[in-house]
Amino acid sequence: MRHPRPRTHRIRTAALLLTALLSAGGLAAPATAAPPPRAPAEGLAPTPPMGFNNWNSTHCRAEFNEDMVKGIADLFVTKGLKDAGYQYVNLDDCWALPQRNADGKLVPDPARFPHGISAVADYVHAKGLKLGIYTSAGTKTCDGAGFPGALGHEESDARQFADWGVDYLKYDNCNNQGVDAQQRYRTMRDALRATGRPIVYSICEWGENKPWEWAAGVGQLWRTTGDISDSWGSMLSILKQNLPLAPYAGPGHWNDPDMLEVGNGGMTDTEYRSHFSLWSVMAAPLLIGTDLRTASPATLDILGDKEVIAVDQDPLGKQGTVVSSEAGRWVIAKEMADGSRAVALFNESGTAQRVATSAAAVGLPRAPGYTQRDLWQHRDANTAGTIAATVPAHGTVLLRVSADGHWAEHPPAVELGLEEAPFIERDTPATLTTTVTGLGRTPAREVSAALTGPEGWTVRALTPATKASLPNGASLRTSWRVTAPPGTPVGSYALSLRVRYRSPAGERVVSELPVSVSVVVPPPAGTSYLSDLPWLSAVSGWGPAERDTSNGEDAAGDGSPLTIGATVYAKGLGVHAASEVAYYTGRHCSTVTAEAGVDDEKGAKGSVAFEIWADGVKAASTGVLTNADPAEPLSADVSGARVVRLVVTDGGDGTDSDHADWADARLSC
Repeated sequence: MRHPRPRTHRIRTAALLLTALLSAGGLAAPATAAPPPRAPAEGLAPTPPMGFNNWNSTHCRAEFNEDMVKGIADLFVTKGLKDAGYQYVNLDDCWALPQRNADGKLVPDPARFPHGISAVADYVHAKGLKLGIYTSAGTKTCDGAGFPGALGHEESDARQFADWGVDYLKYDNCNNQGVDAQQRYRTMRDALRATGRPIVYSICEWGENKPWEWAAGVGQLWRTTGDISDSWGSMLSILKQNLPLAPYAGPGHWNDPDMLEVGNGGMTDTEYRSHFSLWSVMAAPLLIGTDLRTASPATLDILGDKEVIAVDQDPLGKQGTVVSSEAGRWVIAKEMADGSRAVALFNESGTAQRVATSAAAVGLPRAPGYTQRDLWQHRDANTAGTIAATVPAHGTVLLRVSADGHWAEHPPAVELGLEEAPFIERDTPATLTTTVTGLGRTPAREVSAALTGPEGWTVRALTPATKASLPNGASLRTSWRVTAPPGTPVGSYALSLRVRYRSPAGERVVSELPVSVSVVVPPPAGTSYLSDLPWLSAVSGWGPAERDTSNGEDAAGDGSPLTIGATVYAKGLGVHAASEVAYYTGRHCSTVTAEAGVDDEKGAKGSVAFEIWADGVKAASTGVLTNADPAEPLSADVSGARVVRLVVTDGGDGTDSDHADWADARLSC
């Protein structure tokens, strides 16, 4: 759905009348006979499919070939991914020749697959794994080279797939000729069933026709959104589109928010852990999209975490639902087959935040105490009922909480926190205040806290950093004087809060909270263009945020002059929804102004809404704006705010071509 990217630019041919297709012999008329015999489709995908798809890492490059696919199967075994539950090794686009043979059959590209698909399937099956393949419910697939699609060839293509030993079909939506989506996808369903081979059927029509409302009797999973990209903004946008669809998911019929980007380099490991945690709590298919041949140990640790995978693969098949969401603090809970709850404490924002809920709020019964297991840290604790953590920027704490009666066997939980946003103005000492709070049914004893900074930094406790006992709800509050070396460059720096304590049984426990501190400079006095000031963080749904040009959607610097309604602006910010650009204002500033609108570079496409936030308060916003609207003046009072955020959301119709301009954006201080 995006023009610079070969796959995400969906080639949507002008719709042709169905009658014209019928008369040309390109599509069989709808059958009026009895339903086709049902192959063993029931029972497929009782839990969300897990596997690999090459597209996100290789696209259509020459490296996608038989040897690569076999190598991925080998790595599934040697890296422990098969043992972790991954089954499917899936081929995406570009595996076939551009033309069918004289008999109308698909022909595997002999350069890429010299031994054919059957041989690859045999190799994958010999490893105890399964093979997937790809085509489109159109005349051609989505790649610009135009490989043959299955529209009008469903029975023949399904038979070839079955004969080759294919176990999974991803069926895309490009070049669909305007034919009704339900008809196209049901035709392939019937063709797959007629083969008698159990083939998992992945419906990839991008959520355009609300497949969650009709596809449960058609396929085992269906895409709910457009394509994901390897960016925080894209992942976040897709998360928010998929979360409300929880009632439609269950064993054998799954919402699919697209493949994993974990390990592809566009996000941090913290963000990738959030990506993997959130897909797991949403009971999403887990299809690895990174090149496993070059995956880092950190990437493999994320993809292979069996406790997190167990949340995704829980046999009850519930998709997690939103318990609360406010100011970027999300609590998402998933009911598990054993009665426990998987609880994701997710921080969407760019600074650390406390995210909290309770055992009752996530649906657990009343109990004297609860066992809480951190699924990334692999540690148990007991809690009296509060479920809380300080979550790093863009981070997720994933817990499994149960009223199992064994809570007393575990040490008490403590919550580590920071009372204020961690900003240090350059060359100025700052005071940071940390907290350690008892959450356990039993008290934490002999509690001590230590805050450490990078080499050369000075950190000194101003108030006591120890306490004899922390019963439930009690806190140890410590103030620290933090001094960075003179001339420390503006940027983010890692500190660490480490807490040691004993359980009532004498067990020693160490808990640690990474603290990210930003060294900043106050904004200059007077009025400045925001595009001339350093930002704290910038997130854009597609492509980076741009200074003084439009978004462009791909690499940095690919935009055009900012243009809204044919009016060109020399200064401003170009972004793509969903986006957020944050600035440190340090309580020194009064007003933000801008001319907000949809950039002309995508023609009539795009619909967005603009928001200005002062710390945690929305200070100004527009309604939904489209390309047909002129630039709308927007002004916000940001007096007293330490951080100002410029946020763009989609207009409610997805994020296709949502190029947004903060034209002439200015800050007065």
